[in-house]
Amino acid sequence: MMLEIAANSVASALAAQDGGAGRVELCSALELGGLTPSHAQIALARERLRIPLYVLIRPRAGDFLYSDLECETMQRDIETCVALGCDGVVLGMLDADGQVDMPRCRALINAAGTLGTTFHRAFDLSRDPSRALEDIIALGCERVLTSGAQPSAVEGATLIRTLVTQANGRLAVMPGAGITARNIAALAAATGAHEFHASAKHRLPSGMQHRPPRLADMQGGELRSDAEQVRAMARALAPPPASQGEAGRG
Repeated sequence: MMLEIAANSVASALAAQDGGAGRVELCSALELGGLTPSHAQIALARERLRIPLYVLIRPRAGDFLYSDLECETMQRDIETCVALGCDGVVLGMLDADGQVDMPRCRALINAAGTLGTTFHRAFDLSRDPSRALEDIIALGCERVLTSGAQPSAVEGATLIRTLVTQANGRLAVMPGAGITARNIAALAAATGAHEFHASAKHRLPSGMQHRPPRLADMQGGELRSDAEQVRAMARALAPPPASQGEAGRG
């Protein structure tokens, strides 16, 4: 079982590592669904992390239909990840008809070279999930992140299980969205998935003493992944310890 944490900062990435995550997806602006982090964040995370580091390649919020300029931006961000020694990138593009944009995705995957590739939740907006999965497999992606085309992975569990069966080990189908320590074990049983994606985030209290009342919406504390939430999810995914009798067999 693999637990990946969507970390919106270097501090979140380190908290994910401390909590027992197996991989980090580094991004910024989780409140917008995640955007590409800065060069400095990527570099610092690469220096500090001992677990695999994947970087989200998404230039803006909104849909996944991108212009030529946005595609060039994503390619350069991927080149940065290659140069900094990241382990992989997370990407995804659709065409206007809701199909996987094969030519543009292939160009980005080629830019990634030997880095691993995850196709992100653009998949959930595709017209035909079964066809989209085959296209993503044909691109050579290691995994696809999905909520089963529903607001949460728990609601999309039926489709996720269908996708796991269809993939048949050709890539990992990784549930994500709304996953917590309370539902992750049941979701694993319901879907047959072996990789899971969560943010484990919580809001830290602000340290500001001066708080103008008319600008309250600008004064929230930092949103950060919580090591204890990560640890609880990792424990929930861990297999039960073998009994003494089982441990002595062999």
